Amino acid sequence: MRVRTVLCSAASALSVLALLTACGGSGGTTASGDSEPLVGVDYPRSDTDFWNSYIKYTPEYAKELGLSLKTTNSQNDVAKLTANAQTFISQGVKGLAMAPQDTAAIAPTLAQLGAKKIPVVTVDTRPDSGKVYMVVRADNRAYGEKACQYLGTKLGGKGKVVMLQGGLDSINGRDRTEAFNECMKKDYPDIKVFGEATNWDGAVAAQKLQTDLTANPDIKGIYMQSSFALSGTLQVLKQKGLLVDPKNKKHVFVVSNDGIPEELKSIAAGKIDATVSQPADLYAKYALYYLKAAIDGKKFKPGKTDHDSTIIQVRDGLLEDQLSAPLVTADGGTYGGVPSVKSDDSSLWGNNLG
Repeated sequence: MRVRTVLCSAASALSVLALLTACGGSGGTTASGDSEPLVGVDYPRSDTDFWNSYIKYTPEYAKELGLSLKTTNSQNDVAKLTANAQTFISQGVKGLAMAPQDTAAIAPTLAQLGAKKIPVVTVDTRPDSGKVYMVVRADNRAYGEKACQYLGTKLGGKGKVVMLQGGLDSINGRDRTEAFNECMKKDYPDIKVFGEATNWDGAVAAQKLQTDLTANPDIKGIYMQSSFALSGTLQVLKQKGLLVDPKNKKHVFVVSNDGIPEELKSIAAGKIDATVSQPADLYAKYALYYLKAAIDGKKFKPGKTDHDSTIIQVRDGLLEDQLSAPLVTADGGTYGGVPSVKSDDSSLWGNNLG
């Protein structure tokens, strides 16, 4: 079935009832009429600008789609996510969106939800095993490849870079790490990569970056796998006297992943050089869109969508809608064959938070 057809049918069913919204904490809910399906959304964490943006967008799209909403926050803890799923089951939700940070440990919870015939959409991450109705995610391997091509081009194919990895218990951390390393090995073999595991912890990232720069003062590039490391990275570079204009020969080129407002401002100011914009707004929109589609009995197949994405089949019984996530730079140039958009482009969600 074409996604365009389903979007049209979903749009025709949009409710005009006003909803009262609450989000960010455990047990948030929206008021609703009897005709509005009740869905649950577990927020994975609220300690990053990216996920706080997702939290902001979720009730807005629930209202637009005519869904009644209950929310929890698992705070990067799979045990809390499991407990929250039990709460949602007891509340009678008709569908559940989640973003499990430990993508291996979530399988038993998915099995239980499946037995209860509660459709699940995972956002940003996909489970290592088990089935869900749809994964809403961008191509995370492309994140690593885009970062590699940007840094490889800027360094002229030679030098040293630090990769501040996310959590390797997450498919996102593994995808970004593997793709970056493979791209560097293939296209820029004369660049040495220092891979540092951080478990998405900014303090750990800053400490390891400090150690690497002390031991290797000729490091010229940094790949942060998420904006979790932004503040600490800028602080370390400032302490080292390396937070300088990109035209200065002491400049260290920095690429991030997320596209939060602070990253876009930092690119414009010459503090960092690029990011890959994860669509926090579209993650919220299509997580809820697919939950509504599941409740309505809709089916999807691999192929192009009408919202600039592609649905792929990851494995038997598991589809993933890979949303667009562009490289963002100051000049909107092309690097290693990868096009980019300018950091002040109005299409970027990070420029539209108001």
